[in-house]
Amino acid sequence: MTGTLQATMPDTIAIGVARAVRFVADMFTRAGLPPAASLELAEALVDADRSGLPSHGLSQAEMYLRRLALGSVSTAEEPLVIDSRGATAVLDARGMFGHLAGRRAMQMAIDRSKTFGVGVVAVRNSFHFGAAGRYAQQASDHDCIGLAMCNTKPMMPAPGGLTKLVGNNPLAIGLPTAEGPDFLLDMALSKAALGKIRTYEKAGRALPDGWAVDTDGRPTTDPTAAIAGMLLPAGGAKGFGLALAIDLMCSLLAEGPGGDDVAPLYGDLTKPFMCSLLFIAIDIAHFRTTSDFRIEADDALSRIRAAPATTGPLRTPGERGWASRNGSDTIHIPAPLAATLDKMAAACGSAVRLHD
Repeated sequence: MTGTLQATMPDTIAIGVARAVRFVADMFTRAGLPPAASLELAEALVDADRSGLPSHGLSQAEMYLRRLALGSVSTAEEPLVIDSRGATAVLDARGMFGHLAGRRAMQMAIDRSKTFGVGVVAVRNSFHFGAAGRYAQQASDHDCIGLAMCNTKPMMPAPGGLTKLVGNNPLAIGLPTAEGPDFLLDMALSKAALGKIRTYEKAGRALPDGWAVDTDGRPTTDPTAAIAGMLLPAGGAKGFGLALAIDLMCSLLAEGPGGDDVAPLYGDLTKPFMCSLLFIAIDIAHFRTTSDFRIEADDALSRIRAAPATTGPLRTPGERGWASRNGSDTIHIPAPLAATLDKMAAACGSAVRLHD
């Protein structure tokens, strides 16, 4: 769905990846984030657009920059270690960008898995961490099975309910393969992520049926009404239950925000957004030979892609994003977004532009 949306969205422009990274990094450095952190954050945002996830790409930059200017997100580069014992750790991000805290937390989980077979790191008080799949892929790149999850503000009701009780809390699982695209499942627990609905809103497009209800609980295809109302859980009670489990695991293990304590990301930008994160790395070598695991994972995914289908070749989780990342050195973003970011760059004195 994301790839289709990006392909059909009107008035998009192509921007070279290197140029986009340089532009975004310069913007964040001028906003007060240290240069190395700015580059890391820029790479994360551009990588999301490159992977066909515009809801977590440059579309987030304007809000991030405004929060930096208002002081509601920290310019810290390192989370604080609160507890560390064996295979586990608890970190306090202290309101820093989750893209930075998340990479460090997952690396810590990976490092511990090499000793203990598994590493588990919980993070409290983190700002938004972007696409969860980025951290699961990080683990795959180090011969691990990776799991990454976080909680968000409540925006989904229980089946049949009329109250927002849980967020559309994302879950990502990554497994490495030998040659083909790695297995990378990255999903929010609503039928569609809020960021995707905001992308529809910016594009002036109606939502598919069944994604959301309005404030009165009535089905709606109006993205603005959906944002004000409630998203619907994927798989009904199953999706609701899994979203609740993620919220409980993230918040209770980290002793961090959960449930109604997680504020709206796009609410009052002067107020900090804090959520809880959880990262798990499982070192394959503690179970079996890594090369054999990768080969057998390749074989299993190849069987799925080669299976008969009614509507063209089947895809495995992560394959579309892998093909998008490796198919081009450009990203495509809406022209109005590029114009907005260029105006912000000019206002802060930057000579770099996204679009000539």
